Amino acid sequence: MEAEAADAPPGGVESALSCFSFNQDCTSLATGTKAGYKLFSLSSVEQLDQVHGSNEIPDVYIVERLFSSSLVVVVSHTKPRQMNVYHFKKGTEICNYSYSSNILSIRLNRQRLLVCLEESIYIHNIKDMKLLKTLLDIPANPTGLCALSINHSNSYLAYPGSLTSGEIVLYDGNSLKTVCTIAAHEGTLAAITFNASGSKLASASEKGTVIRVFSVPDGQKLYEFRRGMKRYVTISSLVFSMDSQFLCASSNTETVHIFKLEQVTNRIQKLPRLLVASSSGHLYMYNLDPQDGGECVLIKTHSLLGSGTTEENKENDLRPSLPQSYAATVARPSASSASTVPGYSEDGGALRGEVIPEHEFATGPVCLDDENEFPPIILCRGNQKGKTKQS
Repeated sequence: MEAEAADAPPGGVESALSCFSFNQDCTSLATGTKAGYKLFSLSSVEQLDQVHGSNEIPDVYIVERLFSSSLVVVVSHTKPRQMNVYHFKKGTEICNYSYSSNILSIRLNRQRLLVCLEESIYIHNIKDMKLLKTLLDIPANPTGLCALSINHSNSYLAYPGSLTSGEIVLYDGNSLKTVCTIAAHEGTLAAITFNASGSKLASASEKGTVIRVFSVPDGQKLYEFRRGMKRYVTISSLVFSMDSQFLCASSNTETVHIFKLEQVTNRIQKLPRLLVASSSGHLYMYNLDPQDGGECVLIKTHSLLGSGTTEENKENDLRPSLPQSYAATVARPSASSASTVPGYSEDGGALRGEVIPEHEFATGPVCLDDENEFPPIILCRGNQKGKTKQS
């Protein structure tokens, strides 16, 4: 999720947000500004803790963190064709790659890192940053619209398959093969997203009136939600709750729409949380009650532009007007059964070929071990202008 800052907030241009993004399990928030970037922990409703900040790279417009690890990917307007990968706990650059045109979006999970340009998508192995595949025969994608499943056991990739219609290409990032093509909408696509397990894919067109959910990998339509009848809007974000029972849509209007995918039979003790990050530099936190038809209650708001301190609001001040541009996601992970899959562990890294029990994957920010947590990535410098495998 990225958003452009509409107006510069108090503090000047240097403090204005140019982008913000949640990490894959919504336990961390990254913000980019003219001065650099910052990472915040979302482990507590009571306070918004800044875990890292850097002014070494100015004019950041893409910043993505890998779960709760120290691996962060940054792209700057000063070098829009270059991707920089850092280990921020050690203060070192892991690698950087240059591409043939401007980078529009970055997606990553514990197995794959995607770099989306307007007319191509590069698929890297995140363990050593080796380029595995380049998708060249794709329609022009000027917004860099693409989605990657955070479930690294399948690593499904979705991207627009047509310039004139809402066709979605579903691609397997592990086997590096096209799975299917989904005729999702008549109009061109505006937003796509996977659920946490990679078993569902949601989409919206540029009209913004209908949101559809498809099963993965067969591409069958499961749900269709009508967001509006006549008023066309620009859908800026689609996101599933971690238990895949709710789907949230935000747009360029003053409302957030929440759709229920399944009937909840038991009272949820810990209410799902809805996070809304605004371009004015505030993070709004809501509790979502599934038994009240998805009613939202604002519980806290934080400033993202200060030094990381919490902005405390009294009860009668907890209903600010929402800004015109924002992104939303549900940040309450669900418990999952333990399994063994190869991947990246935030609490110690992974040796090559090591199999990590899934219960070791943190559901929230953890205290990282500086001596052992360095990612299993070879120091490298790359140029992707001629060294590609064509699809």
